[in-house]
Amino acid sequence: MSLSFGVDRAPKEVPLGCARKATAPRAQVPLDCDVTQVHRRAANRQLAAGQGIYQAGSAGLAWRISAGVVRLDMIGKGGEPAFASLAIKGDILGCETLLFGAYTFSASALTECRLTPWPEGAGAPAGEALLESLAMAQRRSAELVALRGGQAADRVLGLIHLLADGAGRVILPTRQNIADITDLRFETISRIIKSFERERVLSPLRVAGVHATRAFQIGHVSGC
Repeated sequence: MSLSFGVDRAPKEVPLGCARKATAPRAQVPLDCDVTQVHRRAANRQLAAGQGIYQAGSAGLAWRISAGVVRLDMIGKGGEPAFASLAIKGDILGCETLLFGAYTFSASALTECRLTPWPEGAGAPAGEALLESLAMAQRRSAELVALRGGQAADRVLGLIHLLADGAGRVILPTRQNIADITDLRFETISRIIKSFERERVLSPLRVAGVHATRAFQIGHVSGC
């Protein structure tokens, strides 16, 4: 008596679970993840003095300055950067990207800065936010016009008061940046700052991570 066994020659299917084990898993974003919240948490920025923020013509977010001072530059003659404007705590950067899709100016941190995406929160009214930004830009432009005319010492002192906090403490940009903002020479800025120190208009202040020649406490200005 002979026994015969049928041979199943049909191709075998590998269970999907086994196929996943055979290959390296790919990172995926959970479907129930709030992408907007993840983006905003990741987008908050901390910048060191001198660090670039964005370049003119590039696309990106609008930002509110939570702390620090930002310089805005346009392309001057010969393709070199030329000072255009200044932004400080509370000001909004790059809101033109919401309208035109690209930055008009290049931005860099004059002091250590913290930036947060703007408008803040999904419920922020776009129209009111843009009007707020426009009003801030107009006010800052008027202040900058005042800083670029008149007596040299008054220009520098005006910038110092603009950048100071409520307690009269100020972290100044570099001497060259102050010269660009006030439309004065580097040597003039150095001479005025030293004069302010002698007259106790400025008193050196120790601030962790800030050069000793840039942090000051504002004193009396009656002698200026």
